[in-house]
Amino acid sequence: MTRIRTARLAAAAFWIAAAGFLLPGAGAQNPDPMLRAMQDELERSRKLHIESLDPLYFIEYRVEDSKVFSATANLGALVSTDESETRTPLVRVRVGNYDFDNSDHIYSDVSGGTRYDPNQLSIDNNYLAFRHVLWLATDRTFKSAEDAIARKRSALKNMNVPDRLPDFSKAAPVEAVLPVRTSAVDQKSWKDRVVKLSAIFSGYPQVLQSGAEIRISQSTNYLVNSEGTVERNSEDLAYLRVEARGLAPDGTSVRDAAMIQAFDAGGLPGEAELRRQVTELAEHVAALAQAPAGEAYDGPMLFEATAAAQLFGQVLGDNLKVTRKPITEPGRTAPYVPSELESRIESRILPEWMDVTDDPSQTQFRGQTLLGHYVYDIEGVAPQPLTLVEKGLLKSFLLTRTPALKGFESSNGHARMTGGFGARAPGFGNLFIRASQTMPAADMKKTLIDMCQQRKKPYGILVRKLDYPSSASVAEFRRIASGSAQSGGARPVVLPLLVYKVYPDGKEELVRSVRFRDLSTKSFKDIVAASAESSVFNFVDNNAPFALMGAGSYTASSSVIAPAILFDELELAPVEEEVSKPPIVPAPPLSANSGS
Repeated sequence: MTRIRTARLAAAAFWIAAAGFLLPGAGAQNPDPMLRAMQDELERSRKLHIESLDPLYFIEYRVEDSKVFSATANLGALVSTDESETRTPLVRVRVGNYDFDNSDHIYSDVSGGTRYDPNQLSIDNNYLAFRHVLWLATDRTFKSAEDAIARKRSALKNMNVPDRLPDFSKAAPVEAVLPVRTSAVDQKSWKDRVVKLSAIFSGYPQVLQSGAEIRISQSTNYLVNSEGTVERNSEDLAYLRVEARGLAPDGTSVRDAAMIQAFDAGGLPGEAELRRQVTELAEHVAALAQAPAGEAYDGPMLFEATAAAQLFGQVLGDNLKVTRKPITEPGRTAPYVPSELESRIESRILPEWMDVTDDPSQTQFRGQTLLGHYVYDIEGVAPQPLTLVEKGLLKSFLLTRTPALKGFESSNGHARMTGGFGARAPGFGNLFIRASQTMPAADMKKTLIDMCQQRKKPYGILVRKLDYPSSASVAEFRRIASGSAQSGGARPVVLPLLVYKVYPDGKEELVRSVRFRDLSTKSFKDIVAASAESSVFNFVDNNAPFALMGAGSYTASSSVIAPAILFDELELAPVEEEVSKPPIVPAPPLSANSGS
């Protein structure tokens, strides 16, 4: 995850001038031992060559230097704390040339033989130790690259691949070396706070399982490549994650979760606001445990702004992340799910009065901080404001330096996470959903009721929150994916967590245990109304399905800014699953005043 804030870039220019610091290539030896080791070892590695095999043409060194503090608590008791400092290197070597190299093959990321290089660098500023690890890693990666390109050529002899795309695109080098800054973390204060927040759940006997975790990460990221890019930037992320689960009388599990994040710990809400949000989450689970099970529904459906932003982020956003299908061996398949939008350029995917842009340059929206702000992606490419959908028509995708589609061979600065098969994974920064035809948010519910009455529906459906990023278990995700496949869906869609029946008199009734049926990007053409007001949804994205909390090997903070939306017709279906019987005896008291 790479993000450089605009203010820090401006500060860096002053710092460089004041300190007499020269950027690499300007004739001075780099005083940072990490950058110096990366640059020196890269220069030496340019000479790597094995006679009669493909030449090396690209090397990239990345290092993430992280300091992390975390604390977890349950029901008012501290469960664990951890403080760690790590430096993780990532070396990539490409052999061949930009048109044809060792990437885009099922074995592109596979290393054969014994691995001698450690997966961590020294936390001491030991220049020689850094070079030694980079030397071993480069040697292993170079040999693996030669093996991968040979396997790829062999596989292509038995395949017909018309109009093959280049394997890698060129990009202008970037030099941006920012000062390293870290701040002290008040660990005692945060441990006390997370304990107090976790204690809130002790007042809700319907909540059978709960927990709160604070995680404060301060990172310095380094990037050096053979094209001349040199970066060093600071990147901080702090979040409070709270989860709670309960059981309905029939044994069905109900849950809710919240992830409250900011660039740094100082940006998190104050204690009073955190208590309000955690209390609200506990009340949601208590209410869900007593709510009736939902039933099949087909009709108008209203998503409040937060739920709409979650929907756009998961369904539309994920399908704008176009990746390339790898070449496989005969008889082998690769874990690859194509985008639903790959063949729909210039086709209508939204109403003609809706536009979608991604603009990572924005830092705020109406006073709210946008976590999707970054200046360079993890490949060292600067993003520009990108029009993805214009007047309902699909115009572009989120692209990395790995060409994925004909006509979209160059990066637009959206490599945000590590990917598979020698490529990076795309992601969005600040995804803006805009509508030119709107109505006040207060009128959206009345419009839903009017539509249902016209169709003689006994009630409509209001969605307030989706399970995104998801707090589902692996078993739950598999059930969701299986249900989506059985209903013909191309990609599974997260479950709605807070769903309400809305009756003609405006009364709302919470229901549980429902899922979307046949919801996909095609459904967005059936949006009939949008609110004039928009909501900011900040979240931590990753390369796991549904951005599963705590999963994925890499993360990127992102934002979706969207209005409430009303669909002409969507379907819900009951969640069908085997459930365990509820506990035989009630839970023990959670406080001294709970009685016997």
